[in-house]
Amino acid sequence: MLNSLMILSAGVGAPVDPGGPELWGLEPYQIVSVAMLVLILIMVWKKVPGLITGGLDNKIAAIRQQLDEAKTLRAEAEALRNEYSAKIAGAEKDAEAMLENAQKEADAILVKAEEDSAAMVDRRKKMAEDKIAAAERDAVDDVRNRAATAATSAAHELIGKKHTAAADASLADKVISGI
Repeated sequence: MLNSLMILSAGVGAPVDPGGPELWGLEPYQIVSVAMLVLILIMVWKKVPGLITGGLDNKIAAIRQQLDEAKTLRAEAEALRNEYSAKIAGAEKDAEAMLENAQKEADAILVKAEEDSAAMVDRRKKMAEDKIAAAERDAVDDVRNRAATAATSAAHELIGKKHTAAADASLADKVISGI
């Protein structure tokens, strides 16, 4: 408060000397400058900038190492992706090949089944024709046997009625003379 009174009492055009702090005849801004210079000199003497740059260099090296690891991991991931892409493409080709083989096998089975069924139909047809032929032969043999039996009965009856013992003797004589 005293300082403000001194300023007011001095009047309006008079130089004002606030009477600020001084150290060894230096103004406050000069004291701050000297203190900063001393601080910087101490830091240089204790090698603080080297420590700071060393710490930054270590941090940069760690970041570079992490980047290199990331690049390595990315390369491995791309290699795995390419490998799996190739496996997927191979699996698709295998699936197509399996599908084609299955289709071929199904076609072959179908052709074989058609051939087998045609052969079976032919066999059964032949068996049916053989049975029919056997039945025809049996019927023809039966008719012949009946005809022979009927002819024999008729001949026996006719011979029995018309052929006498004298005719028998003359027939026997003819057969003997023919020998």
